[in-house]
Amino acid sequence: MRAVLIALVLLAGQALAAVQPDELLDDPVLEARARQISSGLRCLVCRNESIDDSDAEFSRTMRLLVRERLLEGDTDEEVMAFIVDRYGEYVLLKPKFSMANAFIWLSGPLLFAAGGWAAWRFISAQDKAVKPPPAPLSAEEERRLAALLDGPKDAGA
Repeated sequence: MRAVLIALVLLAGQALAAVQPDELLDDPVLEARARQISSGLRCLVCRNESIDDSDAEFSRTMRLLVRERLLEGDTDEEVMAFIVDRYGEYVLLKPKFSMANAFIWLSGPLLFAAGGWAAWRFISAQDKAVKPPPAPLSAEEERRLAALLDGPKDAGA
């Protein structure tokens, strides 16, 4: 029963992929390589979907391009380099860290740390600020306070 359930889940996952039957390669090894490569490439139309999951025409074109390069004998690295040269590094779902994009990688944590430091400084400055003593109560306020503290007088007590 467990094996049947796993098979159904795998078939459902296969059905959800946008790869069309006419795109599939006859060689299962090449097709697995194509799927591996295309799962790491971003659809430039959908932005946050891989070309393997996207139904956009652009993704179909890229999937066919990947398979074409594999049929020509390119290695996985050569296919990725070809795609990146053609479309830029943005096409990678997981871009590589380099000095060219170090600012983008580091700006988030740096801004978070700077915001935390600014908040800490603001809060600590508020704690250290000299606060004037409260104004003394007027005679009327003291009378009302005394009446509240004494509470209601019981006539029977």
